[in-house]
Amino acid sequence: MKRFEKSFTQQEPIPAAGIEAAINVMQSGRLHRYNTLPDEQSETDLLECEFAEYQGVPYALACSSGGYALHIAMRAGGVKPGDQVLCNAFTLAPVPGAIHNSGAVPVLVDVAQDYCIDLADLERKAASSGARYLLLSHMRGHLVDMDAIMTICARYNLFLIEDCAHTMGATWNGQKSGTFGDIACFSMQTYKHINSGEGGFLTTRHDDVMARAIMHSGSYMLFDRHFKGPPPATFDTIRYETPNYSGRMDNLRAAILRPQLADLDAQCARWNRRYRILERTLAEADNIYIPRRPAKEGFVASSIQFSLPNFNPAQIQHVIDECAARGVVLKWFGGAEPTDYTSRYDSWRYIKTLPKLTQTEQILATLLDMRIPLTFSKEDCALIAEIIVEVVGQQ
Repeated sequence: MKRFEKSFTQQEPIPAAGIEAAINVMQSGRLHRYNTLPDEQSETDLLECEFAEYQGVPYALACSSGGYALHIAMRAGGVKPGDQVLCNAFTLAPVPGAIHNSGAVPVLVDVAQDYCIDLADLERKAASSGARYLLLSHMRGHLVDMDAIMTICARYNLFLIEDCAHTMGATWNGQKSGTFGDIACFSMQTYKHINSGEGGFLTTRHDDVMARAIMHSGSYMLFDRHFKGPPPATFDTIRYETPNYSGRMDNLRAAILRPQLADLDAQCARWNRRYRILERTLAEADNIYIPRRPAKEGFVASSIQFSLPNFNPAQIQHVIDECAARGVVLKWFGGAEPTDYTSRYDSWRYIKTLPKLTQTEQILATLLDMRIPLTFSKEDCALIAEIIVEVVGQQ
């Protein structure tokens, strides 16, 4: 019986250039982003400039985490306590958590068969809820039809915040993920596309939004030291009205991220080659469903999702257990209890008016998830797919 022996949580090492840059920062003792000489650019400043150039956006802010970026995106975007914010019901817990942290109320939208937000349900709830905000999660790297999203946002005057934690480097019809909406948030947590343990970006094209985000991030009155921030005059009133929530990135993390950002596109191509090997084998198997990726979607697949639509919960659990016994770690977003990083929407009980989303429950009930670390070779991916198909075929 074939077995897989590698770890699903082992990442590649930080590039040598990043390690050298981090050592230089530590030797300097100047880890704080504002510990600079006049007109000097810190590692954090340089990272923000390079990410803004990569995305093709005017403003970028480096934060302590992706979740923190989501939090201040809510605040900087003008969300007020009691506001209703549309968001995916299929997402990770920090997304509704960021809405709750702002005092707003999540309005959960169904998931569709392609694992993206359900456009018909989004339109219904945009019309009926009166919400002025959409926090769109590109969950597990699946990009919804962004042309349709922008049409809905225009029709209902929705302020769009893109959660791009899983789509750094991805595109829709050639346009980068995170450049469609009013604000975009990215993550550099260990299992994302570039790795600083924790870290995040917030990007926007709006002067006032970025000014508030910089103040929220903990700039004190050092906002004029941001090389990818709006003109200082933008802060004339905002600096008095915006509280400090201190969630800055430090120079040490920025130093290890810059070489990774420079190599991001090549890394994305490596992930996709591994994904295609897994996808091809799983898609040919009986009882396994993988949605076809749209031609317009330039995805970055650092994980893979598939469904077992004919299986009941006991059979799903048996597949998970048998794959684990053979070294293949699968996660289940439809489990009744939240486990590890997975949780179903009805476990977010701080949402006082949880809806009953039958469609979401049905889809998540058979949906499995697996990380694809770049420490896996293409041969590893072929073996993993073979094990999954064998285990599923035994049910």
